[in-house]
Amino acid sequence: MYQDTQQDRILYLSVPESLRGHISDLVQGSSDAPESGFSIDPDIPLPVEIPEGGITDAKAVLENLSWEMIVSGMLRVVSAGEARSDWIDYYRAFVLAVRPAIMGEFTEAAILKARNGEFGLALEILDSLRGLFPYSPSVRLNRALVMEQRADFLERHGKKEAEVAFREAETAYDEAMSLQPPFPEAWFNASFFFLGRKDFTRARECLSLYVNHVGDEDSMPEDMAKKRRAEAVIREIDASGLEDENFREAYMLVREGKEEAGMQSIRGFIERQPEVWNGWFVLGWALRRLGRWGDAAAAFERAIELGGGNSDTRNELAICLMENGDLKGARQQLESALRDDCENVKIISNLGVLALKNGKKDEAAAFFRTVLELDPEDQLARNYLEQEN
Repeated sequence: MYQDTQQDRILYLSVPESLRGHISDLVQGSSDAPESGFSIDPDIPLPVEIPEGGITDAKAVLENLSWEMIVSGMLRVVSAGEARSDWIDYYRAFVLAVRPAIMGEFTEAAILKARNGEFGLALEILDSLRGLFPYSPSVRLNRALVMEQRADFLERHGKKEAEVAFREAETAYDEAMSLQPPFPEAWFNASFFFLGRKDFTRARECLSLYVNHVGDEDSMPEDMAKKRRAEAVIREIDASGLEDENFREAYMLVREGKEEAGMQSIRGFIERQPEVWNGWFVLGWALRRLGRWGDAAAAFERAIELGGGNSDTRNELAICLMENGDLKGARQQLESALRDDCENVKIISNLGVLALKNGKKDEAAAFFRTVLELDPEDQLARNYLEQEN
């Protein structure tokens, strides 16, 4: 007997006679053979995942039943919460009895998938672990880290979905930081997420929580190194006045497309903190989006003079220089930016645009082909290459 669930390819099967007894007696000879005393309950049905396009006849499924099908089905049911609570606890225990090393195996797999840009699969794996270990702080933190990586990837590729992805990553970090007892690693990693979002108030809060939690005695060397780094960032935030309300407000206004209002806010910050490069960057960003190329270039150049010569600033400056006809200067800035961030699609795409302005079609095509290797969905690169063929 079996019963369809609302999840694709999941069937509930009655426990066959061949699977009744202790797990340790049933998984004999496996390299992952458990030493658990867990016993299969014949009264609780087995959720089984059917391979895509596979057979769904109950008798045929039973004949081809494998531990992998059972474990996969249980993981899907547990991660979705689509079962009675007592069944979910049973399924968790079942999976751990069959696959006692699953935490390490799945964590490594998720990290590898994320490293290869397969963020959807990485999050699916981590969601399975979250269902299996609902109170594990490391699982929650790893999920937040992967979501941040996905958001960064989308932003670097100029995707409009990036902002939503960043909000989802923030929610994931909040979940990791809300667990009890506290998990200091969540505070530390979340602080750098908020630094990247220019939310210096929240970043400082997280850093302070981490610093106050890590004592000077009986701490591991790596924890002390992180504590010193956190203290240094706190000092930098305090010295630069980056918790200023005008700065945060200006950054968000420009991001939301309200450049004029953003400029008013950031000018107030610059009056108080004229030597902080971040303020000049936001001013240049607003001016560039308004098409005021010369004023924007001057603001970005000031940001670089004050220590803000990162790839984002140089890429923004290059756009302004291109619009003003300074193609040589734009090339210098883009090449410098690319050395710092060699897989940034926006920078490579701008190099392609610059090559076109210089009449170098072959060079432009090479840049756009590189863009498509990194982002097969990039429409600008695809349109150009299709026109040339």
